[in-house]
Amino acid sequence: MELAYYSDYAVRLVNTEEPTRNKDGLTSVEAVRELFGPSSQAARRATDADVTRFRSVRARLRAVFDAADSGDQTHAVDLLNSLLLEFPVSPQISGHDHLDDEGRPRWHMHLADHPSNATAGYAAIAAMGLAFHLTEFGVDRLGLCQAAPCRNAYLDTSTNRSRRYCSDRCATRANVAAYRARKRLETERSESTGRSAETAQATTERTDG
Repeated sequence: MELAYYSDYAVRLVNTEEPTRNKDGLTSVEAVRELFGPSSQAARRATDADVTRFRSVRARLRAVFDAADSGDQTHAVDLLNSLLLEFPVSPQISGHDHLDDEGRPRWHMHLADHPSNATAGYAAIAAMGLAFHLTEFGVDRLGLCQAAPCRNAYLDTSTNRSRRYCSDRCATRANVAAYRARKRLETERSESTGRSAETAQATTERTDG
């Protein structure tokens, strides 16, 4: 498993909240366990206490995306480094469930679950995955959706670094809104031009009269 894969852990956690809409999907231990995925052993260690701890980590991860999105790369890295120091990972070489054509293990790096609690384990994996993505592709590849009021986090993997939205749905919604805004502006300009022409004509008629 590629280590950059773990960066999705950070995105999933950050996007459990929609601050501009006052929505929070992280309200129960079941919601915490769902973040790990159905096959994760670490999810079984989650307790009600992890809900509050997960929210704290979520706020810190969102701050990383906020800093990156605003162009403050140094601050984004500093914030991520603080998470890496607080939640260290335990890398291991693994070959489970990955066999080649001859039945031999396909060895790869794996981040082992942290033994202390569910939050520590998840935070360590999310922070390390995000760190690998950041150093591999650049800080500017961490973004927040530009389709207001969404602001979901995303990882830009486009070839030309052009991604601005978290999903096709948000991209479509933003494009439709932009199109309608242009049409309104065109209509207002047309009406303004028409009124100006009528005023000029009326002035000419009064002068001629």
